[in-house]
Amino acid sequence: MTARPIPGCFHCGEPLPADPVHVQVDGARQQVCCTGCGAAANWIRDAGLADYYRLRDSAGGRVALATTDYSAWDRADVQADHAIETPQGREITVVCEGMHCAACAWLIDHALRREPGVSDAGANAVTGRVRIAWDPERTPLSQVLARLAALGYRPHLAQGEAAERERRRERNRMIARLGVAALGATQAMMFAEALYLDTANEMAPATRDFFRWITFLVSTPVVFFSGWPFIAGMATELRERRPGMDTLVASSVLLAYFASLVETLRGGAHVWFDAAVMFVLFLLAARFLERMARRQASARLDTLARAQPALAWRETAGGREQVPVSALSAGDVVQVAAGDTVPADGELIGDAAALDESLLTGEATAVDKQAGDALYAGSTCREAPLRLRVQRTGSDTRLSQLVRAVDRAQASRPRVAHFADAVARRFVVSLFVVAGLVFWAWWQVQPERAFEIALAVLVVSCPCALSLAVPTALATAHGTLARWGVLALGADALENLARADVVVLDKTGTLTLGQPRLLHAEAIEGDIGQWRRIAAALECNAGHPLALAFALPDGPVATAVRTVPGQGVQGEVDGRAYRLGRADYAAGRADDGALWLGDGARALARFETTDPVRPEAGEAVAALRELGLQPRLVSGDGATRVAAVADQLGITDVASRQSPEDKLAIVRALQANGHRVLAVGDGLNDAPVLAGADVSVAMAGGAPLAHRSADLVLAGPSLLRLPQSVRLARRTRRIIGQNLAWALAYNVVALPFAALGWVSPGLAALGMAASSLIVTANALRLGRPHGELA
Repeated sequence: MTARPIPGCFHCGEPLPADPVHVQVDGARQQVCCTGCGAAANWIRDAGLADYYRLRDSAGGRVALATTDYSAWDRADVQADHAIETPQGREITVVCEGMHCAACAWLIDHALRREPGVSDAGANAVTGRVRIAWDPERTPLSQVLARLAALGYRPHLAQGEAAERERRRERNRMIARLGVAALGATQAMMFAEALYLDTANEMAPATRDFFRWITFLVSTPVVFFSGWPFIAGMATELRERRPGMDTLVASSVLLAYFASLVETLRGGAHVWFDAAVMFVLFLLAARFLERMARRQASARLDTLARAQPALAWRETAGGREQVPVSALSAGDVVQVAAGDTVPADGELIGDAAALDESLLTGEATAVDKQAGDALYAGSTCREAPLRLRVQRTGSDTRLSQLVRAVDRAQASRPRVAHFADAVARRFVVSLFVVAGLVFWAWWQVQPERAFEIALAVLVVSCPCALSLAVPTALATAHGTLARWGVLALGADALENLARADVVVLDKTGTLTLGQPRLLHAEAIEGDIGQWRRIAAALECNAGHPLALAFALPDGPVATAVRTVPGQGVQGEVDGRAYRLGRADYAAGRADDGALWLGDGARALARFETTDPVRPEAGEAVAALRELGLQPRLVSGDGATRVAAVADQLGITDVASRQSPEDKLAIVRALQANGHRVLAVGDGLNDAPVLAGADVSVAMAGGAPLAHRSADLVLAGPSLLRLPQSVRLARRTRRIIGQNLAWALAYNVVALPFAALGWVSPGLAALGMAASSLIVTANALRLGRPHGELA
């Protein structure tokens, strides 16, 4: 077995320079791009871990020539919120860049365990987390982290460590329950097999009872330890008078267990300990895999939660100091090195910089920022260092808001999920009635098989797959949307998006960039420079994209500013009232599509502006049309500018100079004609139509009120995410339909087979678990979308 060929650098895969460095690995001469990668390859070879190169599926991370100084990580205030005390020392979880596959996790585990003082290490390639247990008396944490970085896996302190530890404890408890169930079920089946093979009833009663009591002993921990989640769930469901899946599972297991105990005590003909433990084992295995699948599908949320760094360089009077991010406050100036993550929201000061905002927006292209531009926590500084004046920290950052938004979306319960739960509850109640009737019927014909067949009916028709059909698909779809930078905020957002057939589009900030430029300014009376300064003062705090067209470095301050949606803005400057907006609103003149400054009756100045169309808008509109959504452009702007944008994008259904009430009336009219309306906008005046549409999407840079009114928010600037989201929503609806159909069909088909006595309780448990796994596997296809969704 030889190392898998990787194009470019043997270690990291990046292009090779003209004079590459050469290393010897497994007797072969390999080329690497730099001395850092060469040192990593040599260490891996000398440590006897060269199998990594044969096992990996992709290249590793590039090793920087100058490694980061991790000595600050040894500070008590840094470790306080991240490390926990253990009998062997301390334990911490870090997040690593560059961990792509199981081979990376294998290498990290073996490499760290070779470090002095490290008692344990566990890497998870899915979440990118590495758990490190070390003795600080023998080795500092910085030395362990330096080893990680020297292998090309750059570590970061993980956020939300308490929640991660709780998830890890829950996972370990489930693994323990599953292990006990597997061991107990294996033993129970072995002893039950001895009883089943006594077909001629020649086994001595004492021997038979011995096997039964041994089976009872190995089954008890399976039922009451491994099966405890189902028993506790049944107690909760009965207390709330909402019998569900746990009630059916726990009652079936307890019935089989206690009936078998009674038969053992009285020397009856049959016992069903094996059915009870196999049911617990199969269902636990299915639930474990389902939870792991949902955990993997929601890994984007964890990525968002851990994106903010734990340390920042804050400027002081004497230079700079490294402090925990939690110590930052508004007004602080921090320095962010190239390649580091922005620790807080704020504004760029000093030189221009390039930022990678892909984690927040789903867009891989770096964004150029100028002095005064907003920067967001979780962005990565590219190429050159930058200076940031902090404005928002902690839970107030945009990153934290995105985390909460995705969390709420994944926790929401849409109509289809409530429908599935209601069906499952009614099915459980009906199934108990059917099982009772089956028991009675068989008691009349073959009493010795009545209980076994009734038990098989309960087990084989357990609606586990029905309960998993919707939440697994939704969790996976939400994870995919979040990876694209699309946040589903409404409980029924995906379902309604899939059903939309008309899309109502705003113009400014939606189809256009929302970066208006002033083309022409004309003074009706007085000095145009003075009127521009007053217009800038009115627009400054109006929350409208037009503010960019009038932005001035200094100017007067407007008071009593009030926005009139669809009309304009009004306020007072130097004690005088002004209006800026439509001609009839601001200047008492007939509307001509321009922007006017006046006092409501008299015109003072006239302005003409332009706003470039988004470069991808045409392709997005065409894609929506191909999906069967009829595009309609409805804008509050003038007819000339609206018509120009519509012609450029090929939209024929156009309405201009529409107030918020007019826009809402258009939506209501479409709905009255049987259409399901998707509305897309970003401004304050779009909030009513976003709230009134069947499903709505707000642009990332829009007004906060628009975000609160929308069902989805495009966190990135690309409109192409809109048709992609529609495709994913329709695919999600199809998969949910498939899952529900499969779950119901399986129960309908399996029930009569069990009622006829053709299915044993053990085989029923296997069929139920297989049905649940099929539903989960089908839902996970949403996490690996087709090429047109990528």
